[in-house]
Amino acid sequence: MIKKFEVDVHPMNRKMKIHMYLPKGYKDSEERYPVFYMYDGHNLFYDEDATYGTCWGIKDFLDEGFLDMIVVGMECDHYGNNRLKEYCPYSVNSYFAGWIEGCGDVYMDYVVHELKPYIDANYRTLPEREYTGIGGSSMGGLMSLYSVLKYNDIFSKAACLSPSALICQNELRNEFKSKALDPNTRIYMDMGSEELGSREFMMNAMDMLLHFNHELTEKGVSCYPRLFVGGNHNEASWRKSLPVFMNYLWK
Repeated sequence: MIKKFEVDVHPMNRKMKIHMYLPKGYKDSEERYPVFYMYDGHNLFYDEDATYGTCWGIKDFLDEGFLDMIVVGMECDHYGNNRLKEYCPYSVNSYFAGWIEGCGDVYMDYVVHELKPYIDANYRTLPEREYTGIGGSSMGGLMSLYSVLKYNDIFSKAACLSPSALICQNELRNEFKSKALDPNTRIYMDMGSEELGSREFMMNAMDMLLHFNHELTEKGVSCYPRLFVGGNHNEASWRKSLPVFMNYLWK
């Protein structure tokens, strides 16, 4: 079952639509469920809601019996370049995107301290860290990596698909160095071989992911860096990665 409702994100001065998946049998039981918070919630469940007409297919995947869980899909701000600002945790001058006035730290402070408590209070969740994950793609993949580092006491797992981390890799490395991470953390990171248009960019991106993998495993964190051969920067490719990262993170 998919529920849609709006919440007031007052630090960003906007309302945000939530696309929430509740497992089969939710209404007829008293069971509590793990929760997967995901960016770009409009792209997760239905093709008709997705920006480019193809969704991740998460509803169908979970309905087939993978795991009973709640998915909280957080729709981005579509106005202008607000998604870019909202999904960047640092203010940076990027070769790829120019100057970005990053508001991702403010956004995640809201998610952790207001949205998650609201979800836990109103739905039958398993609120503990062990049962709480974060995931997304592109800028959402970047935010997932940032979130599991910054709020490692809240999130025990992260799916970082095609993370746009090249725009702020130095800031992320400083985040790694400043944080003591719980060894009971799992992080999936991938990149499609056809994403960046040139072999040089692809090598730079994979080198970055492998460097992150090294630093994280040095801290005892479990990581899965993956080159998705033939993968592109779109929902159709991320949909194909769904069984891979879901099994790694949740099974």
